[in-house]
Amino acid sequence: MEDLIRVRKHVPSGTIVLQRPEKRNALTRWMMLQLKQALEDLHQERRVRAVILTGSGTAFCAGVDLQEVQDSSRADDAHQQWHRDAVQYKELLEAMLLFPKPIIAAVNGPAVGAGAGLILASDIVIATREARFGLPEPRRGLVSGLVAPLLAFRIAAGPAANLLLTARLAEADEAHRLGIYHELTDSDAIWARAHQLAEQCAKAAPESLQLTKRLLNETIGEHLGTLLSAGAAASATARTMEAAEEGLAAFLEKRDPEWP
Repeated sequence: MEDLIRVRKHVPSGTIVLQRPEKRNALTRWMMLQLKQALEDLHQERRVRAVILTGSGTAFCAGVDLQEVQDSSRADDAHQQWHRDAVQYKELLEAMLLFPKPIIAAVNGPAVGAGAGLILASDIVIATREARFGLPEPRRGLVSGLVAPLLAFRIAAGPAANLLLTARLAEADEAHRLGIYHELTDSDAIWARAHQLAEQCAKAAPESLQLTKRLLNETIGEHLGTLLSAGAAASATARTMEAAEEGLAAFLEKRDPEWP
C-alpha cells in the first residue's frame, strides 16, 4: 500500500510529514497506522530528541477521510468498523500523549476535526497565519468525542464549548489567543522554527523531559484516559445516527444538510 507518511531526520529533530496533499492530508486508517509506526520508530532513534509533526501542501490535516467513513456504512459490519475506527484514533492520541519525547506540531495550514486532535495531543504548537482551527463534526452529523476532552484539557471548558458547539473555524490569531497555538510564524519559516525548538528541548536531560510529560499528561491529566474512552464511544455511536448519514452525504455532495 502507498506510503502516506514520510519521516525525515535532522538531528536532534525527527520530522513526520502527513503526505496526502491532494486530500488535504485527511487521515485514512492506513495513515493512522503508519503515523503510529513512525512514532515508534523515532522513539527507538536515540539521536532524535524531539519530533516535529507537519503536513504537506497547504493544509495540516482536514480530519478523517469522510469518504472512507461513508463507504463503511455499506458494509455488513459497519457498526463494528466504526467502533474500531474510534479505538484506532484513540490509541494514536494516547501514543502521542505517552510518547517520551516532545512532539512539536508545525501547523502549516488548516487543522480540522481529527487533525485538530493531533495538534492538541502535541506538546508544543507553532502555526502559520493561514492555519485555521476547527471542529466541524456537528455540521456533518458527527461528534468530536475524542478531541473534546483534549480541547478542554488544553484551554478550559468554556472556550472549548464555544468552539465545539458553534462548529466554526477559528482564525489562527484566535487559536493563538486561546492558547491552542503557542506561536505564529511565517509559512516559509515554520519548519526551521520547529527545529529550533527541538534544539532547545535537546539541551535538557531526556529523562527529565520524559518525567515532565508524564507529570503533565498522566498526573495532572489523570482523567484523560477515561475521558478519551468515553469520547471514543460517543464518536462511534454518532456515526450510527440518521444525522450522520445525511451530514456525510451532504458534505460529499457539496450541499447543505437537511436534518431529520
